[in-house]
Amino acid sequence: MSDIEIGPGKRARAAYSFDDIAIVPSRRTRDPEEVSISWQIDAYKFELPFLAAPMDSVVSPATAIAIGQAGGLGVLNLEGIWTRYEDAEKQLSDMAKLSEDKAIKRMQEIYSAPIQPSLIKERIAQIRAAGVTVAGALSPQRTVEFHKAVIDAGVDIFVIRGTTVSAEHVSDHSTSLNLKKFIYELDIPVIVGGCATAQGALHLMRSGAAGVLVGFGGGSAHTTKTVLGISVPMASAVAEVASARRDYLDESGGRYVHVIADGSVSSSGEIAKAIACGADAIMMGSPLAKSSDAPGKGWHWGLEAHHAELPRGNRVKVGTVGSLGEVLTGPSYTSDGSMNLFGGLKRSMATCGYSELKEFQRVEIVVKP
Repeated sequence: MSDIEIGPGKRARAAYSFDDIAIVPSRRTRDPEEVSISWQIDAYKFELPFLAAPMDSVVSPATAIAIGQAGGLGVLNLEGIWTRYEDAEKQLSDMAKLSEDKAIKRMQEIYSAPIQPSLIKERIAQIRAAGVTVAGALSPQRTVEFHKAVIDAGVDIFVIRGTTVSAEHVSDHSTSLNLKKFIYELDIPVIVGGCATAQGALHLMRSGAAGVLVGFGGGSAHTTKTVLGISVPMASAVAEVASARRDYLDESGGRYVHVIADGSVSSSGEIAKAIACGADAIMMGSPLAKSSDAPGKGWHWGLEAHHAELPRGNRVKVGTVGSLGEVLTGPSYTSDGSMNLFGGLKRSMATCGYSELKEFQRVEIVVKP
């Protein structure tokens, strides 16, 4: 990011979104069938380099299983509808019928029901019984309270996800999560985020995180930029955090931390650009919410949308474009990149002549005029 003076004594940095950049084809091409997009974090290998975002409109126990069987990782929101209500399906059906003017207020009421540790155990057990990798997510605020129930239930990968997660949170009136101590005491890989700068990412890497989420999550469903004034364009954010990973690799003597782009990735082209900027994998919400199998029933929202005091997200009508399998790997019946997401990534890599994700991170990128 280059410095720009915006006024006397105040400088800013130029930054780029995925829309601002493009990938340059190389001198050779490759057969798409010879391209590998598999990804591994810790002991867990996935055929598709993506995690489904822990959003109630995207991941249910059933879709977590389907995503796992398709080669990805479904991350269940462990402070959402599925751990507050035994009859979660009914709650989701009722939410799909809400009028726009009443949706946020009613969602705040629905999400005010207490989280039940017994339901955390039940939902995780349901996913584990299907034989797929189990991942669950809590916000930093809930991690202190519920992490023991989550670990005891038997997750394979633990995700701590918030609008912004720091390695050092200062509070005079509540017990803060000591991230480094927490991760050190766990036997399972922990993915933490979001962050958007090299400095913030480096601190998360030093805490022992196996992966770092880049971005503020939510994507099309959040209004954080409007409400808080906080945003970093994703192409620059991913590239900056990837540079921090290189620094940490030297600092730690070879410990590799995965960079996961979270938010603003809604088409196969944006997936390819995220990988080209240095991401190892993608966390997605809205593209999967468009599948006919999604629990949101054509609607999409995140944790921010029902915040008790300051909602900064929308319940967005996304409709449906096809089954979950068609959205992920085709065949596609659309031309807008909303289906066959990973077929598009393979084709992009093949067009540029690369056979593996790590190689593709070296592809040339240009800034659009």
